[in-house]
Amino acid sequence: MSAPIDSVHLTMTRLFPGRIYWVVALCVGLLAISAAQAADLVEVHDPWARATVPGQKSGAVYMELVARENLRLTAIGTAAAETAEVHQMKMEKGMMRMRALPYLELPAGKPVELAPGGYHIMLFDLKRSLVEGQTLKLELTLEDGARRRHRVQVQAVVREREAGTAPEH
Repeated sequence: MSAPIDSVHLTMTRLFPGRIYWVVALCVGLLAISAAQAADLVEVHDPWARATVPGQKSGAVYMELVARENLRLTAIGTAAAETAEVHQMKMEKGMMRMRALPYLELPAGKPVELAPGGYHIMLFDLKRSLVEGQTLKLELTLEDGARRRHRVQVQAVVREREAGTAPEH
């Protein structure tokens, strides 16, 4: 049973002789712990994106976030688009307006809904259409009270274009 571990140890010590091996092993371990801790900082519920029509260059992603401590959502990354930003739809002077936010506050224990007509993630310069049934990978960057950054991986399912719209009366 210990043969695979011994071969990994031998390979690592050849690649990283002396103390460097232990530094590399420590860094890899800390990165794994950091990723696990980031996932424990926030619960992500029902992440989804709306399908786009061919040629459409923007899209939107929705989900519910529940932070275990006060956090801020400061950045979003995805390989599917050149840019991803947190936006807010809000009624101003009788007109619905959308604006980018520098960050989104996530108060401890309070669900923050990213939904059509409210907070959401906008994707700009899509590299390809978002097709129903596809999975969209996102990386959320969260900042805690000590200004430490944590990254959380999210997979959003692409739903039909009409998803999240209210039926007409």
